Amino acid sequence: MTHGRAEIGRLLERHGLAPRRSRGQNFVADANTVRRIARLAGIGPGDRVVEVGPGLGSLTLALAETGAEILAIEVDEGLVAALHEVLDGVANVEVVRADAMDYDWSQLQARSGSWHLVANLPYNIATPLVADVLDRAPWVVHQLVMVQREVADRLVAAPRTDAYGAVSVKVAYWAEARIVGDVPATVFVPRPNVESALVEIRRRPVPRAAGDPAAMFALVRAGFGQRRKMLRRSLAGLVDADAFAAAGIDPQQRPEELGVDDWVRLAEAAR
Repeated sequence: MTHGRAEIGRLLERHGLAPRRSRGQNFVADANTVRRIARLAGIGPGDRVVEVGPGLGSLTLALAETGAEILAIEVDEGLVAALHEVLDGVANVEVVRADAMDYDWSQLQARSGSWHLVANLPYNIATPLVADVLDRAPWVVHQLVMVQREVADRLVAAPRTDAYGAVSVKVAYWAEARIVGDVPATVFVPRPNVESALVEIRRRPVPRAAGDPAAMFALVRAGFGQRRKMLRRSLAGLVDADAFAAAGIDPQQRPEELGVDDWVRLAEAAR
């Protein structure tokens, strides 16, 4: 069983709730959409899934139907109360009240085994959360996330494209990512002003390149912090002429022209 618009309305009214724009709360009101996400996630009995921002439980119910073990992390106290009502009797779901941006991901590691992250991510945390999980939670080996279309484009972008940025480099370093579907605004309550997309992110067994990721990402942030400038300007004080030469990087290039391997070489040369 999943929620339609009428049931979402009743749940909100019964618990004295309203969608909070400050937390990017848009609830899915379409059974086909949530079951499609659960199907694309490829999960089933024996799998462990963490869901961030379950809201009123539309996707949670679809994930639970697969037989996987679900850990749902929700920060909103009112929604947590509604979730307990919605999930009453659903034995394979645990609801935790916590802020996912402050969550100690090592708690998942303590349960042993690998994890999937499957979520309709609130728009205000989507990019930093995906990046945080890639950096700090290697036991999360697979993500299937619903995000705004422009965020999806950035997560999967290749060098020399308009959407390519710092988060694109991070995702490509740790994982392989692709857009696996579009989601229209009409399936949400309230209806957002943008379209959404589903992004699948599969962690590589080993990072795409060797080197110190922290040093590389520091350069990436500095470079894309002034993305219209040439690297010799945006990385002034961090990378000198000798380091550019040693890495085989033209200092007159701009950050969007460098792939992951280029950034790794540049970080190594600048040490």
